[in-house]
Amino acid sequence: MNHAYARAFVVAAIAASAFGAGPSAQEAAQSPEQRVAALKKSLAESQARLRKYEWIETTIISLKGEEKSRKQMRCYYGADGKVQKVPVGDAPQADQGRGGRRGGRLKEKIVENKKEEMQDYMERAAALVHQYVPPNPDAIDNAKKTGKMALRPGQGGRVRLEFTDYLKPGDLMAIDVDGAANRLAGVNVNSYLDTPADAVTLNVAMAALADGTGYTSQTTLDAKAKNIQVVIQNSGYKPMGQ
Repeated sequence: MNHAYARAFVVAAIAASAFGAGPSAQEAAQSPEQRVAALKKSLAESQARLRKYEWIETTIISLKGEEKSRKQMRCYYGADGKVQKVPVGDAPQADQGRGGRRGGRLKEKIVENKKEEMQDYMERAAALVHQYVPPNPDAIDNAKKTGKMALRPGQGGRVRLEFTDYLKPGDLMAIDVDGAANRLAGVNVNSYLDTPADAVTLNVAMAALADGTGYTSQTTLDAKAKNIQVVIQNSGYKPMGQ
């Protein structure tokens, strides 16, 4: 992707047995601390390059395979370095139908409460995505300091960096690296909302712009206990002001 990514992952790429060649003395001498420092630096540089762009974020929430909501936001980095989001299009209209009898109103109230509860769950599931993507350099550093980072050979010429207890006790974030291109290839997360019983999985696909800037193209969250799926797509990247 760029020199920063190459520096961050070259040791991991060569260490994988799939490549069949041993690491050089210089590469083997790199400490885990140096690898994490390079990873943190590459993440920061990638985010800095993305600040020149704006894009469209589409969030699709489905329940039992049926799409329940679709929202689009225009995204860009503000002066404070945080992503700003502006709604695209009109907000969906609320249902207007009302029951006329007391029994009808009571039943409607129960249904409405269930809808609100489920909507709250879906929104919290969507918010969880943004806690993991993009990876937080401080959380990565903390996982390394507490001995909760592992380097493993991946599949298809990839190398996997695994971080346990990344944000929550018992969670796992795995970063896949394309060893040949030294490019961040994807992220997979096993986590949960309130308790481990609310288990969710994240699958993150990466892509690159014409200038080599890496970005998250699609994140898919599955909350199987609730039959909820949240898909967040990023597209339409263009330089700010164009």
